[in-house]
Amino acid sequence: MLGALGASALMVAGCGSGSAYQNTPRPPAPINVAVNLTNARVRISPAHVGAGPVVLLVANEGTRSRDLTLQAPSGSGGSCLDADTSSGPINPQGTARLAVDLVPGECLVAVRGNDIAPARLTVGRERTSAQADLLQP
Repeated sequence: MLGALGASALMVAGCGSGSAYQNTPRPPAPINVAVNLTNARVRISPAHVGAGPVVLLVANEGTRSRDLTLQAPSGSGGSCLDADTSSGPINPQGTARLAVDLVPGECLVAVRGNDIAPARLTVGRERTSAQADLLQP
């Protein structure tokens, strides 16, 4: 009996780990940004967001297929993306969803070609962590 207790005590002692668990915070929860494409311009709402994951919900209300791009404004020091991003063609009266991870800076939300006025997206400091938010993936 004493031998069995000693063996179980050794098993319990061996279950722990010698290193401390590093509980790094989660990234911010993703937010949705609405993008509206018309035959005359690009509209975005909200135009100011914090850095972190963002889902662009794009609606093409124009009469032609459009390709949405996010790029650094010409002459600016920093872009809100690590690399230019594109959605691919969005059919007239169609929608698209584009997930991006934004960093502080500014971006132009535009369509390929120069016939439509772009919108400017300003990205501020990183949003707070989603560590304490319940029911997050």
